[in-house]
Amino acid sequence: MNYKEFLEYIYQRHSGNVKLGLDRMLKILKKMGNPNGKLNGIHIAGTNGKGSTAAMCEAMSLTHNIKTGLNTSPHLVDYRERIRINGKNIKLNELMKIYQKWQSVFEENEASFFEITTSMAFYHFVSKQVDNAIFEVGLGGRLDGTNPFKATVTAITSISYDHTKSLGESIEQIAREKAGIIKKNTPLIIGKMSYKARNILKQIAQDNDSQIYEYGKDFTISNINLDISGTTFDYFSNDLVIKKIKTNLPGKHQAYNAAVAIASFLEFFKKTNRNIDISKIKKALNKVQWQGRMQILSENPLVIIDGAHNVEGVKSLTHNLTALFPDKRILFVLAILRDKNLREIIKCICSISYKVYISKNKSTRAAEIEDQVKYVKKNKVEYEAIYDVVKAVKKALQDAKKDDIVIISGSLFTISEVLKAKKKLFN
Repeated sequence: MNYKEFLEYIYQRHSGNVKLGLDRMLKILKKMGNPNGKLNGIHIAGTNGKGSTAAMCEAMSLTHNIKTGLNTSPHLVDYRERIRINGKNIKLNELMKIYQKWQSVFEENEASFFEITTSMAFYHFVSKQVDNAIFEVGLGGRLDGTNPFKATVTAITSISYDHTKSLGESIEQIAREKAGIIKKNTPLIIGKMSYKARNILKQIAQDNDSQIYEYGKDFTISNINLDISGTTFDYFSNDLVIKKIKTNLPGKHQAYNAAVAIASFLEFFKKTNRNIDISKIKKALNKVQWQGRMQILSENPLVIIDGAHNVEGVKSLTHNLTALFPDKRILFVLAILRDKNLREIIKCICSISYKVYISKNKSTRAAEIEDQVKYVKKNKVEYEAIYDVVKAVKKALQDAKKDDIVIISGSLFTISEVLKAKKKLFN
């Protein structure tokens, strides 16, 4: 089986096996020798920001010369992005060797696509003897495939409405699902979030005798400034002050993500008896490897992709765009998933857009053009419907004047399609 055949097989054979629960995952990990219990590291959940926070933790770990594994989802261009060692995607031959070794176990347990990927990450990180394994939760926390990770530190970045059919209709229900990653006697870092969500997390952490580090109480940030090259801020905790930090990820929300990453990393260092170098923290945060988050693809006109895909994420994106480009025309290429809050997302996008280009990505969960158009019409913004994401981007580029801003967003599937076509679009 070659790489192409492997990808086709796990997509076709295993993508439909999604089933909330840990029974299958625990059986697979037991066959593997329970690698999930043999690692130190950081486990990160949250409605938004968990991927960026994980990438920041990876960057800080690498500048301190710590062997690091990173497991994230979804991938944008190459499946191997989901499993990284020291900032590099898993080698193809290593990926195939792990899959072939455990293929029969995956088959007999009818493993899902996500369970296969996550269990291979656990196994690979133990095999490579990483010192810091960083896992991003896929969905929720309590029943997520990453849940069996016996982390050194857990972190929850934010809690808002998303995946309500799976996680619940209220903030309290969603918070309880995210809190499923909290483990006995394991420190918990809580990011900036509502009082309701925070209280649920604190209650569950206290029940587990977990030490709590809370944004706004135990650590905070101030003096946030952003431009298109990144975001600067000052960080304060009970025992540390770091001023004039800059992350290369633009956006006010990235300063809050960085605060959670720093707090998580500091606690990880305490638990593993290591010494922090502030200069290395600052250096790391200015060179985070994380595609698809306010990422510039081209200039003249300026073209930016962003993975915002729910109400909270889109609000952050539109606030950042308003702050960065108050006097510019924004041409917005949009393709959303149908299980999102289309009305609120599109209302928010239309509030800053000169023109919206409605499209449909290739996901099986993609929202229909007509459903998106319905809400754009209600907001009385000029629009054009184009049934292919790449063609929609081409049309926006044709229409854009030199000083306009072209934004592509709505789903990670949408920006994935654009990244794969980047050479055709911009060369």
